[in-house]
Amino acid sequence: MAEDPRERIAALRAEIDRHNIAYHTNDAPEIPDIEFDLLVRELRELEERHPELVDAESPTQGVGSVTSATFAPVTHAVPMMSLDNAMDADELQAWGDRVSRGLDGEPARFVCELKIDGLAMSLRYERGALVTAATRGDGRTGEDVTANVRTISDIPHQIQGAPPVFEVRGEVYMPVSAFDAYNQAATEAGERTLVNPRIAAAGSLRQKDSAVTARRSLAFWAYDVGEVTGDVGTDITTADHTAMLATVEQFGLPVNPAIRPVD
Repeated sequence: MAEDPRERIAALRAEIDRHNIAYHTNDAPEIPDIEFDLLVRELRELEERHPELVDAESPTQGVGSVTSATFAPVTHAVPMMSLDNAMDADELQAWGDRVSRGLDGEPARFVCELKIDGLAMSLRYERGALVTAATRGDGRTGEDVTANVRTISDIPHQIQGAPPVFEVRGEVYMPVSAFDAYNQAATEAGERTLVNPRIAAAGSLRQKDSAVTARRSLAFWAYDVGEVTGDVGTDITTADHTAMLATVEQFGLPVNPAIRPVD
């Protein structure tokens, strides 16, 4: 007998919620990303076939996970959404076709970028000064990790030429070289080593003591903007993606050089 879709949906939601907490909140994932993505995909397909069973609390209706009580909450003025994924070339082609149809005949251009495996971060500058750094959290509310982010040398405390409010988004990560150096020093000192760079980056940003974060040698790449105000801000938000990134770089924020626009 086939499994009741209601029971399968409930089981998938519970399993996905558990893995979300392990990954985003505890920085201790229990399964590979591909297995997690397949669970989410199965749940989404079941909900599409049974729309009467869709629940606003379903993990398919949000992104990320719950925030930690250790840090003050930050409400994102513009929601921080996660990227969708494609499992093979056919799915990527189907996505490209949907984009083209949505442009009403205008030629589509795409931007190829590296996927940096760290923790999504929102940096809010007001009158050029960094005032808040927040994690993505559930997409609507993140964690205030400003004190820890201020220890990252890639992230300027002041920028020039930016609009009155300028929110830049990107990825805080731990370079492999820093990860290897940290673990070598920890091994020699008989201390606990880090599991992998992604977990190391996320865990470093959730330290109560910012001095611990500073010792982890984290880095940052900017890849998007959130809330932006003023005439200059309008130019940034209406520009194409590569032009927007060029402006972000002009403000003094690091943008990964391995970015390529294609037809």
